[in-house]
Amino acid sequence: MAPKGFPTDFLWGGATAANQLEGGYNEGGKGLSSADMIAYIPKDQRSKELSHAMEITSDRIEGILNGEIQARFPKRDGIDFYHRYKEDIALFAELGFKVFRMSIHWSRIFPNGYDEQPNEEGLQFYDNVFDELLKYGIQPLVTLSHYETPLGLTQKYNGWVDREVVGHFARYAETVFKRYKDKVKYWLTFNEINVITISAFTGGGVVVDRLDNKLQGMYQALHHQFVASSIATKLCHEIIPDAQIGCMLARMETYPNSCNPEDIRKAQLANQMNLFFTDVHARGEYPKFMDRYFEENNIVLQKEAGDDELLKQYTVDYISFSYYMTIAVAEKPTGEEGVGNLVEGSVVNPYLESSDWGWQIDPIGLRVTLNTMYDRYQKPLFIVENGLGAYDKVEEDGSIHDPYRIDYLRKHIEQMKEAVRDGVELMGYTAWGPIDLVSMSTSEMSKRYGFIYVDQDDDGNGTLARSKKDSFHWYKQVIASNGEQL
Repeated sequence: MAPKGFPTDFLWGGATAANQLEGGYNEGGKGLSSADMIAYIPKDQRSKELSHAMEITSDRIEGILNGEIQARFPKRDGIDFYHRYKEDIALFAELGFKVFRMSIHWSRIFPNGYDEQPNEEGLQFYDNVFDELLKYGIQPLVTLSHYETPLGLTQKYNGWVDREVVGHFARYAETVFKRYKDKVKYWLTFNEINVITISAFTGGGVVVDRLDNKLQGMYQALHHQFVASSIATKLCHEIIPDAQIGCMLARMETYPNSCNPEDIRKAQLANQMNLFFTDVHARGEYPKFMDRYFEENNIVLQKEAGDDELLKQYTVDYISFSYYMTIAVAEKPTGEEGVGNLVEGSVVNPYLESSDWGWQIDPIGLRVTLNTMYDRYQKPLFIVENGLGAYDKVEEDGSIHDPYRIDYLRKHIEQMKEAVRDGVELMGYTAWGPIDLVSMSTSEMSKRYGFIYVDQDDDGNGTLARSKKDSFHWYKQVIASNGEQL
């Protein structure tokens, strides 16, 4: 019989990243990271093309470090989770979280990335956070690298382009596995690993103006991350035998704009290029269709002896992904270009509504995604990011009514339940940004995802006080009923 609802051990929770909520960027022995170089850009100054994060040049880094470039860097301050984690975790416990997805800021453990010895004060901070979570019975789900490459690795090696970084990452992974082996049983290696081919600095601390061939450099850096991910998987299984470790993809389910075979082929290729990353993680080898792509783009990967065997032997235990929207593409686009999309030829899907930021809302697309990925890999799936970025209004009495967020999440959870009935093995769901945090792509606060409101504006003003939105009470009920009361 088909399952009626979510499994009893389903992992409900929320997801964050250290660079978007922690703050304390120069406290506790932490070094600078790639995220600390991303400035806030007011909306009227943003270009249409700003899709993920500004690519950073070598000159810009130098200008920031020597003080010539004056700007505000919101990810340095986040929402001060560094000092307020007990208050925030108590709210997550009140919501009933089974799991909390967070990341370790690599440069809090190894300030330059290439240090020989870890920073004890940084290690202790995460001990304290994990202890606080476990006190409430909340399992930590920890991402090793979430857009937080230590700046020292950029300066010394140009980030992941250099093979040397693999060894430094392995040391970091081994350090945290040994330290937290009794506290953390769910791990992820790289957040949205495909982003390194979209924004190399965001995904891998790579400054593209130092590359002779941008595409070659990005895919070489990616290969090093694949190898590092397999090494981390091997280490995790050896050091924490009862742990599970997965990969993470920014999933971009792509539809053809019409039944024109040209559109269908374009969408098929876009989906292949997106699923290529999980193909390597889950199947343990580069798919054949990438041979042609590499050949046509003059990309020749430098591999070391044993790389292919490593990828094949140490595949992930589960596949996690972010899902915010779907994309429609046309071979010959006409009309309005798709907003918030990263695929060439993307067009607005007339059947879907859009968010305040132009991201098209497609709950059924989540069911499509889950079925497609489970059919392809037959491995457990975990939705580790999904949510609605929107403008929220605080009423005079302090209440925040966000029916649009509840509606978005309800419809997506309904489709998750349908996918489970379809036979998809789904481990859990962590809504993105359970507490308002600094936006990854634009470094603004006004793009809010949370069930918990944080009193801080785009210019960094505010008390940082936390308050509950209507969606807080709704999501608490969803978790308590295991997804039955929506």
